[in-house]
Amino acid sequence: MLKMVLKIAAGAVALALAFGFGWVGSSLTGIGREAPVESLTDLERDFAARMENVVLTGHFTIEGEERRDGVPERYEIARATKLDGNLWRFEARVKYGNTDVTLPMVLPVEWAGDTPLVSITDFTIPGLGDEFGARVVFYDERYAGTWDHGPYGGMMYGTIAPMD
Repeated sequence: MLKMVLKIAAGAVALALAFGFGWVGSSLTGIGREAPVESLTDLERDFAARMENVVLTGHFTIEGEERRDGVPERYEIARATKLDGNLWRFEARVKYGNTDVTLPMVLPVEWAGDTPLVSITDFTIPGLGDEFGARVVFYDERYAGTWDHGPYGGMMYGTIAPMD
């Protein structure tokens, strides 16, 4: 019993530190680096507006597992802010499996014509781990893409809707 309580306490402390470090570390959060609104293109302004107070609800699959309907996932995005270059700060709550954490994430966003694409390779998310990779597109009211984390990977997909 004591071992389980210590494990839970250590996990809570790690998440609290990750959250605090995420907000304090300007290199991770991009605080103070927001691009001036007037410098954004129409596509960037539209994307920022589409990513304000929304929830991405969907599923992810794991390669090699028989389950094809996917595991539920949920990303609550308070807002996405353009920073320097192609970097954007997403203020998000991430929920999948046993994970439920709120933190800012600075992610590169590329453009395929008029379609935004988050593209990460060997990426570290404080409190969640390293070796994350993903290519996720946002089109109309949907998102879809591929993901990997270390030796695991699969597909992800879902809808984008206003947060209640």
